[in-house]
Amino acid sequence: QVQLVESGGGLVQAGGSLRLSCAASRRTFSTYYKGWFRQAPGKEREFVAAISGDGTITYDADSVKGRFTISRDNVENTVYLQMNSLKPEDTAVYYCAAAGPSISRVRRADEYNYWGQGTQVTVSS
Repeated sequence: QVQLVESGGGLVQAGGSLRLSCAASRRTFSTYYKGWFRQAPGKEREFVAAISGDGTITYDADSVKGRFTISRDNVENTVYLQMNSLKPEDTAVYYCAAAGPSISRVRRADEYNYWGQGTQVTVSS
């Protein structure tokens, strides 16, 4: 069974930082596009960031541009989301997702075939 396991969520004050990690159980995931999405209560799941299989191409949502950075370590089979200057509106459950070696619409959740269980991020004002 394929698994993506997120970690690193928690409670932080506005202006603080957190680093999320997503560990994949399958070595083949090292070539897959990976993404981070988030879902706040009462809202739809939204795209946060994505990264290509070799880590050379990244995508960010406008709402996190300049504050969040996605990266990956294919040796450790892990993708990261460094979140700085956090705001209360960043509060959500954050999900890691994996697509295939290529993807046509990187910001669409339905392009991703594998999902983690999510990790809660809460930013207090």
